[in-house]
Amino acid sequence: MRIVVGITGASGSLYAYTLIRALHQLGIETHLVATETGVKVMQYECGITMDELKQFATVHDNQNLFAPVASGSFQTDGMVIVPCSMNTLGTIANGMGESLLSRAASVVLKEKRNLVIVPREAPFHVIHLRNMTTLAESGVHILPASPGFYHHPTEIWELINFMVARILDELKIEHQLMERWGEKK
Repeated sequence: MRIVVGITGASGSLYAYTLIRALHQLGIETHLVATETGVKVMQYECGITMDELKQFATVHDNQNLFAPVASGSFQTDGMVIVPCSMNTLGTIANGMGESLLSRAASVVLKEKRNLVIVPREAPFHVIHLRNMTTLAESGVHILPASPGFYHHPTEIWELINFMVARILDELKIEHQLMERWGEKK
C-alpha cells in the first residue's frame, strides 16, 4: 500500500505527525509533501523538522513538479491532507495545480483514488463551505478535525489518535489506535 500525505499551514500538525508515524508502524509506504507554511507550523507546534520525518516517509519538495506523486502513472492508494488550510482546500476545489501538493491532489481526483481532506479551521464562511461542497461532490472525503469524546479521553494523545483512526478508516487501513464504539478491547 502507498499513501501520500500533505501538510499545510493550518494549525494541527500533530495530526499529521501522528498519522505519518502510524502509517510507518503499519508498514505502509508514505510520501510526504508539505507547503512552506506547513513546514513552519510543524516546527512551531511540534518542534519537528522535515528532516526528522524522513525516517517515516519519503519527503518531496512542494515545488518539485517532477516528483513521482505528480503523475497518475505513479500508483497510490490515496492521499490525505492534514491539516488542510482553507487556502489549499480552495486551490484544490478550483482545479489549480501550481504546487506539488495541489497537483498530487488533482492527480488523486482525476484517477478516482481516495482523497481525504482534514480541514482545521473554525468558523467556516460560505466560500469555505462552497469549496468543501465542490470537493465532496467530486468524491473527496471531508473529515474536519473534530475529535469525539465518547471514549472518555484523558490525554491529548487520545484525541489525536481518535482523528488519526478516523483518517485511517477513510483510507480502509486496519489499525488498533482506538476502541470502537460498542467494541471492547
